[in-house]
Amino acid sequence: MTILFDPIRIGGLNLPNRIIMAPLTRGRTGAAGVPDPLVAEYYAQRADAGLLITEATAINAQGRGWRNAPGIYTDEQIAGWRAVADAVHARGGHIFMQIWHMGRTVLPKYANGERPVAPSEIKADGGMLDQDGNRRPFVIPRAITISEIKRTVADFAKAAERAVDAGLDGVEIHAANNFLVDSFLRDGTNRRKDDYGGSIENRARFLIETIEAVSRVIGANRVGVRLSPTNSYFGISDSQPHVTFPGVALLLNRFDLAYLHILESKPEGGLAPVSPLIRAAYKGTLIQNGGYNFESGNEAIDADAADAIAFGTLFIANPDLVTRFRRRLPLAAPDPETFYTPGAAGYIDYPFARSAA
Repeated sequence: MTILFDPIRIGGLNLPNRIIMAPLTRGRTGAAGVPDPLVAEYYAQRADAGLLITEATAINAQGRGWRNAPGIYTDEQIAGWRAVADAVHARGGHIFMQIWHMGRTVLPKYANGERPVAPSEIKADGGMLDQDGNRRPFVIPRAITISEIKRTVADFAKAAERAVDAGLDGVEIHAANNFLVDSFLRDGTNRRKDDYGGSIENRARFLIETIEAVSRVIGANRVGVRLSPTNSYFGISDSQPHVTFPGVALLLNRFDLAYLHILESKPEGGLAPVSPLIRAAYKGTLIQNGGYNFESGNEAIDADAADAIAFGTLFIANPDLVTRFRRRLPLAAPDPETFYTPGAAGYIDYPFARSAA
């Protein structure tokens, strides 16, 4: 029986367990998107995880649209991430950086007053807080041009190179949750008539080109990809997720990626889960994320539904989640009111099991 505590090789890393910390936006890097010592301590506290995946980190200024979220495009940001990587490695941990472009959910206020870019001119549902704490509605994006696609692919590669130069062990390309890459994949947001729209192969072209570019600079075994086949964040949708996402997974088999990471909690609208179809299509290491606990995570691995399990909110309140799982200790409950607020409260002040005891 393979279980969460068994070691696993992911990419070029020998990991001590199959307990992965999912990327969790925490909003602690300020207006400039620079990780500070508080951020380094937060990740270092959780270094017992087999692999840490950082919060989503912007590849360029145009793609950053979440209040106080980090970037990896300035010297100050790179230096901040270097301190994070050093702190994690000092405690024996491993860390990948999730890199993203927020696409149609970037507010004009973040983009020098300009409309955000997306595959097609289809507005996201809802809105988001700006840097001043005011909720702003999303606007209709403009269709990204071919030359801008090429520049964005290059920016993903530059971000990956900067992350590895800063000491992180690899990157995860954020192709989930409605953001730019995901909005190319799904036909509800991609109505293009060129080489980037229509068929699954065309809608996946932006992702494939991004993987190719990132792999050239850091190696495919340092690259992960995250997909979310059935969620509807910000109104995103696909008419045939059970066809689209296994098809994308098949395309990823041409790369020797570190892993494919699937976020699928509970399919909406009575849909059957897509993850089993992705598992059958994809030949590499698969990480599953979405409401797992200790028992269900072990069951998924033992049933060969996944090779490793990513835990999200459990890691927020339990920096020593691996120890608590191993010793079957009670889990602390997170405080949603401090998920995105500045400062140490609800960030690095959750007690470890020994102090709780």
